[in-house]
Amino acid sequence: MATTLDRSATADTLPAEIWFTRCPVPTATGIAYKLGWLTDAFAADGIALRTLQESGSELGRHHYDHRLPTLIREGGNMLSIAARAQGEPTRLVGLTWIEESQLILTRPDTGIRSAADLKGRRLALPGWSRNDIPAHVRGTSIARGMSLHGYKGVLASVGLSFDDVELVEVADRLRNIGGSGRDLGPRRSGLGRLWPIEALVAGEVDAIYVKGASALDGAREAGLVVAVDLDALPDRRFRVNNGTPRPITVHQSLIDDHFDLLVRFLAVTLRAADHVAAEPDRLRQILEFETEGSPEAVDQAYARLHEGLHPTLDADRLELLDQQKKFLFTYGFLDADFALEDWVDRRPLDAALALNAGQNSPALA
Repeated sequence: MATTLDRSATADTLPAEIWFTRCPVPTATGIAYKLGWLTDAFAADGIALRTLQESGSELGRHHYDHRLPTLIREGGNMLSIAARAQGEPTRLVGLTWIEESQLILTRPDTGIRSAADLKGRRLALPGWSRNDIPAHVRGTSIARGMSLHGYKGVLASVGLSFDDVELVEVADRLRNIGGSGRDLGPRRSGLGRLWPIEALVAGEVDAIYVKGASALDGAREAGLVVAVDLDALPDRRFRVNNGTPRPITVHQSLIDDHFDLLVRFLAVTLRAADHVAAEPDRLRQILEFETEGSPEAVDQAYARLHEGLHPTLDADRLELLDQQKKFLFTYGFLDADFALEDWVDRRPLDAALALNAGQNSPALA
């Protein structure tokens, strides 16, 4: 294993490029990239920093299958957990917790204004997705998984369960993901890209789950109202979902062969997470691009961004991720279960924290 934190490696042992990928949400990785910090951090070694979102190539499928050895992924946990369950040799090296505007939307005429009002109502359940990677149908059924867990949390917050509502299956809005990478662009595709807004507007259902800044924009345009704001629920267990907590994962070979480069990458993202509160206007511009939302929606959806952008592997976040893993397995989104602790590798993040602090990591002695 490479253990040095300096740049003494010879050119022929360094990779030509480091890849990273993230979802259209706020991430320390995305912010560090847009600030130019990540590119600068590897330029002196002649290593190109590339992002799958802007590659325009067939490599986009690796956002889902994680089979690109030099890929660092900071994205939704459904895909990363599914990849691990399907046998990919990945490791979990960090977790963030971003309150990202999880909402239950309804029409003004339904009278639904609280979680308790959902009793006896029809809730939209997006169907299973279709994609070019047959083994990933479960993990890539993102809208279905997020909606189902969102409803579960909201109902549980007032002592209700799925027995108290009617789940109505509707057409999945996200098609053909995986092989082509088409879902990674173009940008600003909005609420209709993922959430079953048409079913709600047409009266086929009484409420839908949505997430993110673009969902707020779409709700306003469609004349919908917020029935429940999950971010306002006091117990974080009711808000666990695809993006909460959000994992940073890497291929095992990146740890084995280029540990120092991974540490450098993480150190830069940690600094970006510390930096964001100091320049709110610049941060807003970055988030508008990253989240596909308007300035107003970004301000509303990510007002508490600074609270959880800093990656950790603390016991609380790991416990919440384990809750998500158990949910995904129970409701059919995983092909197999696995022990969460076996997935965790704390050494890269510990080394990055030590590097930023100007210390030598004991794990690398």
